[in-house]
Amino acid sequence: MSLREKAFHRHRKRSDYGDLTMKIQSTLAAIAATFVVIAAVSSRAAAPAGTKGAPTMDQILKASKPSDWRTLNPDDTLYMDLPQGRVVIELDPAYAPLHAANIRTLAHEHYWDGLAILRVQDDFVTQWGDPAAEEKHPAHPPRSLGKAKATIAPEFERDITPDLPFTRLPDGDVYAPVVGFSDGFPMALDPATGKTWLVHCYGMVGAGRDNAPDSGPGTELYAVIGQAPRQLDRNIALVGRVVEGMQYLAALPRGNGPMGFYKIPAHETKILRVRLVSDLPPSERMHLEVLRTDTPTFEALIESRRNRSDAWYHYKAGKIDVCNVPLPVRTTPAP
Repeated sequence: MSLREKAFHRHRKRSDYGDLTMKIQSTLAAIAATFVVIAAVSSRAAAPAGTKGAPTMDQILKASKPSDWRTLNPDDTLYMDLPQGRVVIELDPAYAPLHAANIRTLAHEHYWDGLAILRVQDDFVTQWGDPAAEEKHPAHPPRSLGKAKATIAPEFERDITPDLPFTRLPDGDVYAPVVGFSDGFPMALDPATGKTWLVHCYGMVGAGRDNAPDSGPGTELYAVIGQAPRQLDRNIALVGRVVEGMQYLAALPRGNGPMGFYKIPAHETKILRVRLVSDLPPSERMHLEVLRTDTPTFEALIESRRNRSDAWYHYKAGKIDVCNVPLPVRTTPAP
């Protein structure tokens, strides 16, 4: 500090310091008031008016009507039986009709019986198929495909059509202009291009392929068991989703080879059988229903998850990701 500055501070009046103190207090008060306003605005944004006392998802489901639910179509439902239990997969022919048809053919011919879970990569996928096919090109696997096709045109996306059921999610998305649900499946669409596609949420099932876009005929399938790998969207044909039995795929031992493949065949989980439900007698069919995604009940469910009214929650997010919306399934009494 210079001599001039020292002299200046030595000769300042007490009133000058008093004025300075008042200015500081005034500034601090203004800052505090600003934070109060920000907090109030944030609170209103996170918890919109009317969310207090809103029903929980459990309450919404208990109040649902029979018409809010639909029975799985036997022609689009697979049972994959593992030593640990049964995995139920619903196909989506609206988005992947060629793959769905080929998978039905493979199931008719019992293609997967005795094959194996080949790969379990932590926080990514569980994949199954013919172990011998990993040593050759998937178009020519050791096990015969029978009447099924070895290559299929890629079904990474489809055109948006007026008859496509669609429930829009009100929140934004990183990977797509618009996201929502179509007939029970999480999906995305781009109005600018007129295209729509299924998205890689937990439990979604896709057809593994090589580099060639048509090299995934459905002989090797995978299910997402981790954080949604949305970068795969529109790069692989998603063919359906697991509606029951995800615990049997997600809890398997992780593969100890590259990308989660098993190095030792003895570590693979054998597939007991895979059946299309329509090939089974009624006495062997499970009685499952899934919540429809084109109803006010489902819209209420979405809102209940965007703004949680459960007693545990003290902060309401006000948003939800497409892969975090539950798609409820229930067992019904046999007719």
